[in-house]
Order: sequence, then C-alpha cells, then structure tokens
Amino acid sequence: MTTSQTRNRIPLDHAFLEKQLTAHGGLGPFSTIYHSDSTGSTNTDLVAAARAGAPAWSVHITEHQQAGRGRMGRKFQAPPSALLAFSVLIRPPQSALNRLGTLSLAAGLALVDVLESHEGIGLKWPNDLVCNTKKLSGILAEAVDLGDNPAIVIGVGLNVDLREDELPVAHASSLYLEGIQCDRTELAVHVLRSFYRRIRQWEDNAPELIDDYRKVCVTLGQEVRAILPGEKELLGRAVAVTDQGHLLIEDQAGMTHEMSVGDIIHLRQKDQWHYCSDPADSSETSRS
Repeated sequence: MTTSQTRNRIPLDHAFLEKQLTAHGGLGPFSTIYHSDSTGSTNTDLVAAARAGAPAWSVHITEHQQAGRGRMGRKFQAPPSALLAFSVLIRPPQSALNRLGTLSLAAGLALVDVLESHEGIGLKWPNDLVCNTKKLSGILAEAVDLGDNPAIVIGVGLNVDLREDELPVAHASSLYLEGIQCDRTELAVHVLRSFYRRIRQWEDNAPELIDDYRKVCVTLGQEVRAILPGEKELLGRAVAVTDQGHLLIEDQAGMTHEMSVGDIIHLRQKDQWHYCSDPADSSETSRS
C-alpha cells in the first residue's frame, strides 16, 4: 500500500475508485460504488437499496457518517474524511447461511490483510481490528433477507485520521496515531479488494479462512473477561476459535465455555505473539 508522509483529510477520489473497483470501470469485481458526502448510516442506506433490488457487490462509501452503528446497538460518528466508512451488499448462496458466524470474521481478516505489515496489527475476537491493543475499526453485518434471495449488508468504519481528542473511547486509536499514514483513496481500493477476496472465501467455505483468522486473533491465549447477554460475566483464558467462529474460554475450574456473542476484555497481554497469512491482492494502484 502506498503511504504518504503528509497528513490531511482529502475527500475520496470517486473516479479512481470506480476505475479500480467496478466491472464497468474495467478493473474490479464490484457492481457499483455509490459515494456520498454525508449520510446517517451507510448500512441503513444499503439495506434500503437491497430491499429495492440492488445487485450483489454494491458499495456505499461516505465522507461523513453521522449515525454509524456498531455491535450491541452502539452509535458513533467522526469528522468528515477522517474515517474509511463503507458498506457492501452481498447476496450469498443458500449454502453459506449456516456459516453466518464467520462472516464478520472474514470482514475483519480483510482489514488485517492490508495492514499486516505494520507491527502490532491483529484481530480481537470477533472482528475488532487492533494495533497494540487499541481498537481501529468496527464491523457490523446485517441480514436483509435470508429467504430465497439472501441479502446481507456488511458495514466497516476504520479510523484513519482521528486525533486523540476525537476518539470515541479511551481504548480506541487511529492509523495516524499509530504512525500509519496513508492515502485514503488507495487504502479504500486495497481494503475493498481484500474484502471481496475474503468474502468470496466465506461464500465458498474455503478452509484457509478460519485458519488464517486464528493466526491473527490476538485474543487467543489471553486471560479475558467475557461480558455475556444479560450482563453476565465469565472470567477465563481464551483457548480456541471453533470452525463456526465461536470463542472457547476455559475458566479457573477447567470448564470450557463456548461463546458466540458478547464483548471480550483482555485482562493482560500475552508476552508476545506473531502471525502470518496469505497476502492481500498485490495489484499496484497509483494516481497521478
């Protein structure tokens, strides 16, 4: 990925995105890229578009998301052109619907593919991109229709250029604050290409998907506190991620608990960790 030594908040180059990412642009797999200056939520907009018949691999990317939504109903917003905020519509085969638990893991893995060369990058279960324990992104997948014509919208908000006083929570960070400076348009191209690759792996039930996820999941081996539905808590050690994407936690009594939803708090860092994974699409992209 091309990096820049200057820090700014330049709007995305929509023409370049169209050329690099859409079939009619000639160089990409996406059906359409809708770019907006501002919106409430790209997920909400694309859910409506899906119900109106929008094709698979439609993308809505915005400069300013005023009412972004995350897991557990959390809301967030950021200054214009400070995030990479987009949603993608997929229409997966029926055979993939019994693997919905690993869909958001695939989306998180797509972000790691692009940024893995930077020290400290990994995924906190289930799909939070982190750098040195600080959260960089949020991912929300929403089912529009799981009937005869399945439709799912996956939204991503990646903190690119937030300052410390703009962070939504104390444990968050941004690429800029972690010393990762990049051209947002080229970042979008690389992320969306990686996104397409990983979601297609999910649709095809490729075995390497969950294997690659385990290699970058920094929750594994950690002492954790799990916040479960109903405000229940579980203390233990994260020992495995199942093929269904569930987290296995071993408590102090040696009992293993399987967790499919909830929040995880790392109580201490592992002494060290490393990972390797398949490289993301390495196609060169540059703008004059």
